[in-house]
Amino acid sequence: MAQHLELNSTVNENQLGQRLDQAIAELFPDYSRSRIKEWILADKVTVDGEMVNKPRLKMMGGESITVQAEIEDEVRWEAQDIPLNIVYEDDDIFVINKQRGLVVHPGAGCPDGTVLNGLLHIYPQIAEVPRAGIVHRLDKDTTGLMVVAKNVPTQTRLVRALQKRKKFTREYEAIAMGKMTGGGTIEKSIGRHSTKRTQMAVQELGKPAITHYRVVEHFRAHTRLRVRLETGRTHQIRVHMAYLNHPLIGDHLYGGRPRPPSKAGETLIKTLRAFDRQALHAAMLRIEHPTTKEVMEWHAPIPDDMVNLTEVLRADAKEFEDLNY
Repeated sequence: MAQHLELNSTVNENQLGQRLDQAIAELFPDYSRSRIKEWILADKVTVDGEMVNKPRLKMMGGESITVQAEIEDEVRWEAQDIPLNIVYEDDDIFVINKQRGLVVHPGAGCPDGTVLNGLLHIYPQIAEVPRAGIVHRLDKDTTGLMVVAKNVPTQTRLVRALQKRKKFTREYEAIAMGKMTGGGTIEKSIGRHSTKRTQMAVQELGKPAITHYRVVEHFRAHTRLRVRLETGRTHQIRVHMAYLNHPLIGDHLYGGRPRPPSKAGETLIKTLRAFDRQALHAAMLRIEHPTTKEVMEWHAPIPDDMVNLTEVLRADAKEFEDLNY
């Protein structure tokens, strides 16, 4: 049975000159460009209230877009036996401690082998919930906690709580390049990078994004942070830290390439070069349970690669402190 879909948004001013299908693909990144083009040609898209079937129509910015379409059963994903570390489960939710290297949701270039496919295997009924109950995502190489809804009412309540920034708290452990003097708040909108399609960037006309951070530990040329998200934009922490000129260690997409401090020992140099993912871990999740209304909190241990990195950075800092550098 087909699932009815209605999407509404407004074209950003920085999308001036984009084709209609390109603009809609950026506004609704969960749907492929080819699918969006099909909807436009099938008279499923209105621009400022008028039906438009020209994918190449140029946008001026500020147009109101409505998509009313149907998704057929063939878009249902395959259940796959993928190990998932479930740290909590009840009748309404799963809480998962996601490992590195695991994509959350199928998409372009990754049709399967995701958290979603694993969820369908362990709980087939979740196929009846949009996106198999996924409420929020973690990047492929970001580890840590995420909550999944087991039914539609639960998903609706969790998404609403997330959107209203109420009773849904996510804290991350991170290690950034450079020595940061103190904590603070970054309130800079984020949108798709103007020329690099795989990247996001701070953009004045992007979606509002707020990140709070505090310094946990200083090293010689790096800083360990605790970060709390108030919004949840794609790559938000990574983009905001890079904007401050303090990209995360290992985040090659946003400039976190190895930069050993002066006179660094061989162990530190090798450790930094070998760290091949962004140093980011979703360490704490706190929500109001959507059914019981109980406030619940989970903590995920820092993964071994980040623990080792921290210990090596700490040993380096202590060595140079003892030498009075």
